[in-house]
Parts: sequence; structure tokens; C-alpha cells
Amino acid sequence: MTFARPDHTRDPEMLPRMPAWVTSVRAETLEDVAFLSGAALNHLHVVLGHEDVPQSLLRERLALRAAEACVVVSGRPERAGELRDAAHLLRPGDLPGPAGEIYMAWRRAVARSVSVKALGRALPTLDPGQIAAWLDEGQGAPVSRAAMVLERVLAEAPRAETSALILADAALAQALGWSFILPLMATGVKRADRRKRGDELRLACHRALISSVIEAVRQAADLARRAAHLKAVAPKLRAKGAGDAVEMFLTRDAVAPAALPLPDRAARRLCDRLVDLGAVRELTGRDTFRLYGV
Repeated sequence: MTFARPDHTRDPEMLPRMPAWVTSVRAETLEDVAFLSGAALNHLHVVLGHEDVPQSLLRERLALRAAEACVVVSGRPERAGELRDAAHLLRPGDLPGPAGEIYMAWRRAVARSVSVKALGRALPTLDPGQIAAWLDEGQGAPVSRAAMVLERVLAEAPRAETSALILADAALAQALGWSFILPLMATGVKRADRRKRGDELRLACHRALISSVIEAVRQAADLARRAAHLKAVAPKLRAKGAGDAVEMFLTRDAVAPAALPLPDRAARRLCDRLVDLGAVRELTGRDTFRLYGV
């Protein structure tokens, strides 16, 4: 019997695709679901090692999805557009509001390393010693460690659901040897799942990760293509500071023209030029206070 081996050397622009048997099989037992989630995570690990993937941008984009999922579970009406506004249109002294703070917590978490010290800065309402104790709770395989941390945090702090999911992703990242958190748990773990314990919670976490990893791989491939196009058109930009502006678009989910290292009118013209070139998108649909992203 022979097996088809994926050849990633023929086209360096192409990321390896998730195997169909991971995305199509409907497993029921804990052992089978754990096998599929392990295969999915292994595939994601390979994708993340591809140099074409804009890592910081991917983390920010997934952080927005995780924050939106947390906001939905909390019963609040804000969605991605409102969360972007809460983060990017704040004036000095303004507060982002409850939904905006959820998003800011995810953004802080993905911007820092996965160390306890960094997590303490990302989650300032938690004691670093408590964070360390919770992370030490996780034992065994990566997903089991994440599930144990999620269970422990929710048992001791039932209202800290966002922090629990961030710490579960931190435990997963530590177990996989990743330097940064990649938001995966929040978008897949349902409200009812968070009340489960033991093997039931582990089964729910394995299932959640399969769906979340499939979406993360899709996002990585899409962003790799978009980032490659932005880099290709960058030499056409003549504005002083355009190179630094392009780098900001390659690392951030959304950018306001005022944040770019150019004068106000030049920044707006650069954004319009990049939209015309198909390199970035206007994300708000507004005439003013616009945000742009890859």
C-alpha cells in the first residue's frame, strides 16, 4: 500500500491543507475525538511554522473572534465591529466598556509571551501567584492540561470566564511549546460545556479544538495570501513612512489612519491607495472614523 505525501516544496506560497479525514470524520468516543484533535493541532503547528503566515496578525484576528464569542456568551449585543471601535477609537481617559474590556484582555494576552509574568500583565485583575497555581494544575497531554485549567479556574472563579479561557489557551500553548497564546478555546467551547467536569469537559474541549483549529488554519492561509499581496504592492508606495505603515498592517487586525506614521492627509491617501490596489480593506463601511486591515 502506498500513501500520497504532501509536497510543500512545489509552491512555497501554498500552505499545507488540513487532511479531509480530520474535517469529515464524526467521532464519538473520547479516544477517537482526542486522536482527531491531536492531528488537527499537529497540522496547525506545521502551518504556524510556515514563514508566509503573519503570526501577529493571525493572533490578533483570532483574538477578535475569541472576544466576540465571549461577548455573545455574556449576553451582550456587541459584535466584531463594535469591539474594534471600542479598542481603536478610544480617546485618552475613556473606558472601553465591559465588551471592550473583554476584547482588550484578549489583545493583551496574544501580544505577550505565554509566561506567568506576561499573563499577569494581560489579566491585571488576577494575582500572578494564582495564575501560576492554576497553570500548574494542568497535567498530561496538551488538551487535557487545557481542560483541567479551564475546570479549575471556573470552579474557583465562576464569573471569570474570559480569564479562564485565556488561561486554558495559555496552558495549551505551554504544552505545545508555543511562545505565544493562540486563541482557540473560546470559539469552540459552548456555554453548556463550561459547566461540565472531568472526561465530559475534556471531550468537549477536544471537539471545540477540532472546529477552532480548522478555522485557524483557514484564517492562516487567507492572511498569508493577503500579506503576500500587500508585500508585493508595497514598492509602488512612494509616501515617506509607507514601509512602516505596511508593517503595521501586517501585524495588526485593524489600523486607523491617525495611527500611521504619516501626516493625517497622507495617511488617508495611503489607505485609499492600498484599498485601490486590493491590498487592504476598509472594515467599517463608514465615511469617517474608518479602520483598515489586511
